[in-house]
Amino acid sequence: MNAKTALPAVAMTAVSMVLTLAVVVMWLGAAMPWLIALVVGIGIDGGWLATLAYERRLAAQGDHSPTMTAVGWSFGLLATGVLVAHALTADHSTGAWLAVAWLPLAAKALWLVHSLWEHTALTPSAIGAIRSIQQDARDEAAVARARLRAEASTEETRLTAVTQAGARVARVQAHTAATLAGAWATLEKARAGEDTGRALTSVTTRVTPRWELPVWGPTEPVPALEAGLALTDAQLDALVDELRHSQTPALSYREMAVRFRTAGHSASEVRLRQAWKRVA
Repeated sequence: MNAKTALPAVAMTAVSMVLTLAVVVMWLGAAMPWLIALVVGIGIDGGWLATLAYERRLAAQGDHSPTMTAVGWSFGLLATGVLVAHALTADHSTGAWLAVAWLPLAAKALWLVHSLWEHTALTPSAIGAIRSIQQDARDEAAVARARLRAEASTEETRLTAVTQAGARVARVQAHTAATLAGAWATLEKARAGEDTGRALTSVTTRVTPRWELPVWGPTEPVPALEAGLALTDAQLDALVDELRHSQTPALSYREMAVRFRTAGHSASEVRLRQAWKRVA
């Protein structure tokens, strides 16, 4: 894994050192002996390479020296300055020489990238663990998305069913309400009619008399009443009131009617019930 960044840095360093040495020898060789120019070029490259080696040693120990970093960049700037000066003083191919003047700084930058790579490098086991965690996270996210989509689809289906059922109930209720409205309208029309108004008034009036439950069972036949022996309403009311309060608590209508018949009094059932209502 380190070779991905180390090899380009080594190659760029070698090219930069060779180019710097050649330029120094060619440029200064015309003004001084070529051996002296060679020593100057080797000195620049040597200083640059020595500071780089020391920085690599500190990086291998997990340490860092700002002073050595500054010295290394100084040698890189010096080599670049020599190349730029040679390009500016050259009689021909000035642009070509300027195009390669950045190689020392580029080599230094590549070693910086390599050091950062080493500081962030992980072991294969750590990389495998990270990949496993990322894969688990992707799996959980995919399952969560699928679950959400399924729940949304189920909820949409349920809402559709509920809406359709509610619409059917609303239609049935509207039909029932319309039917009831028609029935009540018919009843109101019948009640307001001239022929049935009097008959329905006794049923639909707001205040109606309290009716007793009908008496079921054998009853004694009532003998025919003669017109001359019929009791008046006042006499019948007084007799009914007397029989009703002849016992405490007061007698019910059925008990009073039995005593009324037993005592030999005669009155129609309708008149006797009306007298009971007036008295009670």
